[in-house]
Order: sequence, then C-alpha cells, then structure tokens
Amino acid sequence: MITALFPLAKKVLHALDAESAHQLTIRSLSLLPVRPVPQDDPRLAIDVFGRHFPNPVGLAAGFDKQCEVPDQLLSLGFGFVELGGVVPKPQEGNPRPRVFRLTRDEAIINRFGLNSEGLDAARRRLSQRRGRPGIVGVNIGANKDSDDRIADYALCIRELSGLVDFLTINVSSPNTPGLRDLQGEAFLDDLLARCIEARDEADRGRAKTTVLLKIAPDISLETLDAIVATALKRGVDGLTVSNTTVARPDSLKEKSLARETGGLSGKPLFEPSTKLLAETFLRVERKIPLIGVGGVDSAEAAWAKIRAGASLIQLYSAMVYKGPGLIGEIKQGLLTILERERISLDQAVGRDAAALAKGQF
Repeated sequence: MITALFPLAKKVLHALDAESAHQLTIRSLSLLPVRPVPQDDPRLAIDVFGRHFPNPVGLAAGFDKQCEVPDQLLSLGFGFVELGGVVPKPQEGNPRPRVFRLTRDEAIINRFGLNSEGLDAARRRLSQRRGRPGIVGVNIGANKDSDDRIADYALCIRELSGLVDFLTINVSSPNTPGLRDLQGEAFLDDLLARCIEARDEADRGRAKTTVLLKIAPDISLETLDAIVATALKRGVDGLTVSNTTVARPDSLKEKSLARETGGLSGKPLFEPSTKLLAETFLRVERKIPLIGVGGVDSAEAAWAKIRAGASLIQLYSAMVYKGPGLIGEIKQGLLTILERERISLDQAVGRDAAALAKGQF
C-alpha cells in the first residue's frame, strides 16, 4: 500500500521544504499499525556480528532521528534499521533551512547538527519496544557544547546497551564543529577504549551489544590506516563506511544548492564511499565486518558495495527520490544476481575489493 501510494505522496512531499516533508513522513509512519516483518528469501540471509540478518539491506541513521518508528520501518522490508543520531542532552541543532534536495543529482545536503530530543527520550521509546522482533541499532554522538565529548559517547553506550542490537559511534558527521577531530589517532584511541569499557560494564552478565565505528569519506589513506589499527586494537566489532562528504564534485548539476554547507549524500557519494569501503576491507583483512553506506540506489549499487567488502549495506537518500519500493527492488535484484553468479552473499563479500579500491567500477 505504502509503495503504491508513493508516486502521489512524492508530489506532495516534494512540494514542501525537505525538513517539513521529512517530519510529515515520520508523523505518517507513526500513525500506521505495526505490521509483521515480511519474510525474506533465505538466500538473502546473512550472519554478522553474531546476529542473523534476514536480508542485508538496512536503513541508515538520520531518517528516524528520535527513535519514533523503528517497527514501522522494519515492516517496509529492511533487514535492520539504524536510528538516531542521539546525544545525551536535548539540542536543537543548526538553524533552518538545514537540508536541501539536489533533485537533478539525486542527492541531499544536510547540516542538521545532530538535532536530538536527547538520551532520555530515546531510552524511553526503545524501552517500550523491548522484546519485539527485528534488528535495531542507534547512532550516537556528542553534544555540541559538551566539555567532555568522549564522556558523552560513553554515557550513551551505558544507557542504551541492552536496549538495541548495535550502537554506532559517530565521529564523522561534518555538521558538529570539531567532531571529526575525534578521528585523530590519540583521540580515537581514548574514545574507543572508554566506549568499549562502558559497553562491557553495562552488558556484564548478558550478551554484548555490538559497537560499530562510522567513519568519514574525506580522509587520507594514512588516516584510514590509523583508524583501522586503532579500531582493531580496541575491539570494535565493525566499521561503517561512510558518512556524508564535505566534497562537492564538479559533476553536480545543482550548482547553486551545491554551495550550501553540510554533508552531501546520495548518488554522488557512491564512488568515493565505495572506493574507501574497498580500501577499508583490504586493511581489516576480514577481522571485523563492514557496513557499506553511500549512494545505494539500486541492486547493482548494493552489489558493488558487497563486492567491495560490505557484509551489510544501508541506504537513506535514495528513498527520498525512489520511495520504499526501492527496498524490495534491491532485494529482488540481489537474488537475480546471486542466481546469475551462482554465489552466496557470504562468498561475494570483498570479492572485487582490490579492483574497486583502484576505482575500477
């Protein structure tokens, strides 16, 4: 029903400014009853982080920032959803307008600045869905005015562990001043040490919550070397590659909107993020799994992420342009590819990482 109505809904939503359209979408989803999660073809299932994912197609952070509609999103056919970003104290984020559609580029620029109702609101909502099926995670960050940002992350880890399946440490948003500085080796080492310690303390006596690290696409290979080495040393369970980019490719058609500050996502992010994903896969040497994000708008794009090294993939921006029907299209397309290639998802992960790292798409 939702998929069938999207062409009409898109006309209404795209007549509104991007943030108002997003708020209306969340409100509409919140009014829907929670439906059973659709059953997927077993060939799409994959075991990652000690969990059984019914399919590898997930929703990226940033869509359900306030953790309001995870079950409605799962019922659209996602194999998992990532909520947030959540920060300890409520904060409004940056002034509006702060999100822009680059329609001809099938891209989005946002500078939300981690607008969040705060940790207490997220914890309350997540506590209410305890015991429901479906794999759910939360992206966590630090308050803009925090005196101890590492303490902010550790607090979120302690308070949310056990309520969700995974927590993603976001040090790569370009919209909070100084946040990407936490990707520096010394800062990152301290951050990850304290976050893993907080997780272990919170989960003592029960299954451990998966802890992931999300990195930026705008880093050098030398920085990537340091990030991977630090993540492996500190026992992070996986890496998410990548966040939005501050780069503005010359190929962008929406020249005026491209001048807006913020993180660029969508189709133009596909190649740089996939190349970085492949470079990351070559460095982790299968010691930890990867999640591929950035420009996934088709089964072919999802397949490229998998071949570059992603065990799981996430999307968000493409939904703005193609609607929820895209989820089923990607899953059906992946099944067609698996049949054609006579290969399993597990076998395909990282198969062409070396070539994709060189930009051979």
